[in-house]
Amino acid sequence: MGKIAFVFPGQGAQAVGMGKDVYDALPHSRAVFEKGDEVLGFPLSRLIFEGPDSELKQTVNTQPALVTTSAAYLEALRQHGVNPDYVAGHSLGEYSALVAAGALAYEDAVSLVRLRGRFMEEAVPGGQGAMAAVLGAEREALAELCRSISEAGNAVELANVNCPGQIVISGSKAGVEEAAQRIKEIGGKRAILLEVSGPFHSSLMKEAAERLAAELGKVTINTPSVPVVVNVNATAVTDPDEIRELLMQQVFSPVLWQDSVEWLIAAGVDTFVEIGPGSVLAGLIRKIDKTVKVVNINSLESAEAGW
Repeated sequence: MGKIAFVFPGQGAQAVGMGKDVYDALPHSRAVFEKGDEVLGFPLSRLIFEGPDSELKQTVNTQPALVTTSAAYLEALRQHGVNPDYVAGHSLGEYSALVAAGALAYEDAVSLVRLRGRFMEEAVPGGQGAMAAVLGAEREALAELCRSISEAGNAVELANVNCPGQIVISGSKAGVEEAAQRIKEIGGKRAILLEVSGPFHSSLMKEAAERLAAELGKVTINTPSVPVVVNVNATAVTDPDEIRELLMQQVFSPVLWQDSVEWLIAAGVDTFVEIGPGSVLAGLIRKIDKTVKVVNINSLESAEAGW
């Protein structure tokens, strides 16, 4: 029998109104939102449900909002007794995955990602960093292009290896813009500059990672109930100290999402359950392997259906 992986989305999946259906219908899910408001000391749930969108999109708000909404949908699914063999999350989603595996208490996760968002926003002055989605380029060729531009003085690196033909690059504004302009030199189709508040998952985030490390040292990380496949090295991890170290490294390291999904499939996973708003990961997983089953738990209806 095939195995199940729960996967959780990262920044970009947010939308005003997300999670309101399970908040209204299910006491366990409502309790997650109420706990988030209490822990953070401000009405996060009102921002999630009512907006404004411009405020929800601020990294410092987006990160706790997504972890909270994913945790609320997870509670809705748990009422049906569905349990995973593995968990994984895309960037920020790794915190939701750790909550699902019992490695992090939700209260600690939501507090950490609020700080993580703030540290990431503050690491690089506005306008100095950038990110771009590159379509149709080979990974090695793109990495080599980024290396040559960085060596010439403008940092740019691979940030998210999402699926075949879709890689996000990150770094200095000048470096990212130069790489974007030169994509066709390496056989890529095009590059799209992203609306983000900083050069996430690049070496320019090392200061944010150091600040986060101090906060990670204050929270308890338990041995997860199931292995967590992490972004930094796309392998399953169960040791709490290793999880803590990799969460710090994740801030400035590329998100190896394609590699993580391929690892899970090789480990026998044939059903991926994306828990949280949107369906970004489902789309990426289908591009990585069309034969696996992908389920979205992003509404009360889908959670009630179980599958």
